[in-house]
Amino acid sequence: MNKDKEQSSRIIDANLNRLREGIRVVEDILRYYFNHKEFSQLLKNLRHQCILPNEEEFLPFRDSLKDVLKPSSKEEQIRTSLKDICIANFKRAEESSRVLEEILKLDSCLQSQKFKNIRYELYALEKEVMLNLFT
Repeated sequence: MNKDKEQSSRIIDANLNRLREGIRVVEDILRYYFNHKEFSQLLKNLRHQCILPNEEEFLPFRDSLKDVLKPSSKEEQIRTSLKDICIANFKRAEESSRVLEEILKLDSCLQSQKFKNIRYELYALEKEVMLNLFT
């Protein structure tokens, strides 16, 4: 496997994890704190779409121990409310879906489009959640 393919595999692996983790944090806040079944279910369904058919192929390229940005910044360590946590994790998921959308253009336009659709669903859900639960 060439160096570009190895590095893009690492990017895909990291962003799939980040995307699902970001969605899961918001999902759990809406589920356990707000007891909001509809939003929780929408996020769960969306999280379950965040897969690739050959996902196991990316695992060998994971190198989280040597990640050059592993230490958290001060901004990442400070959250003052559940709203802040939800906003940060919506943004994390949206950004990760954008990275996946772009990187997957190298191999699969179909998979790229799927992550673009996920990103737009996240934008819409973020708006609905913020307007309905945090105002």
